[in-house]
Amino acid sequence: MRVVVTGAAGFIGSHLAEALVAAGHDVLAVDVTGGGAVQHRAELALAGMTVTECDLAADDLAPLADSDVILHLAGRPGVRDSGGPRTWRDNVTATERLVEACAGRGTRIVLASSSSVYGSAERPCDEDEVTAPLSPYATSKLAAEQVVRRGSCDGVVLRYFSVYGPRQRPDMAFHRFIEAGLAGVPAPLFGDGGQSRSFTYVGDVVAATVRAAETPLPSGTVLNIGNPATVTVGDALERIGRLLGTMPPTVVKDEAPGDVARTWAGTGRAARLLGWTASTGLDDGLARQIAWHRERRERG
Repeated sequence: MRVVVTGAAGFIGSHLAEALVAAGHDVLAVDVTGGGAVQHRAELALAGMTVTECDLAADDLAPLADSDVILHLAGRPGVRDSGGPRTWRDNVTATERLVEACAGRGTRIVLASSSSVYGSAERPCDEDEVTAPLSPYATSKLAAEQVVRRGSCDGVVLRYFSVYGPRQRPDMAFHRFIEAGLAGVPAPLFGDGGQSRSFTYVGDVVAATVRAAETPLPSGTVLNIGNPATVTVGDALERIGRLLGTMPPTVVKDEAPGDVARTWAGTGRAARLLGWTASTGLDDGLARQIAWHRERRERG
């Protein structure tokens, strides 16, 4: 199968591209120049891939449309600092152009969306839950979903829940906490640590995404990809401390605007349609991420 991965040099995208190559697929890895995209190019090169540089919001996308599946992970991530026009450009305009390029070609587009579209959860969210985005980032992801679901392409949406693991972005909580524990330099803790999340290991997310690429699904399908167990940020911080053998120092900051109190993944539909459930417990996943941080430090 000919597969394009956008955002392939990012945290999740780099793992996904490698897994697709290992599964025997023909993979075109696409990303932009600079920023976090540089971080994982070496891993992609070791897996036998070349990253094609492409700005989805400006460049010619016809070469990408010549594929069976596009796994669309590119975009501007993060709730904090998501209020500028670049968020809409990179998340919505880019998706609109990708869908237009694929119109009438039979190409499946699998969009990586976010649990943030639900707002704060009071119970496990299923895919038919009323959406209530609380940040510009969440609003842009919901708009991108609508572009994919209503466009003239075979569109599938995956709502990822709080992904963590090796190669996690430096701005994300677990990355900051682990580095704080290893370096002894305080990391910011936004809020009181009582926020709950369905923390989901990157390997589980990759497995679900590969299945979404390979499995026949009705166009317009939306699937939650998350661990149904919820854990508070404070509990996760304590687990990191136990695994490191030292408690990471933190500095309490005001809760970030648009940050939700709780995410909670209902994953029955993914189990039915993909035969997928998250299988990695938080302690095991954190141990793997910590090992990656240690190895990276040893390499310098």
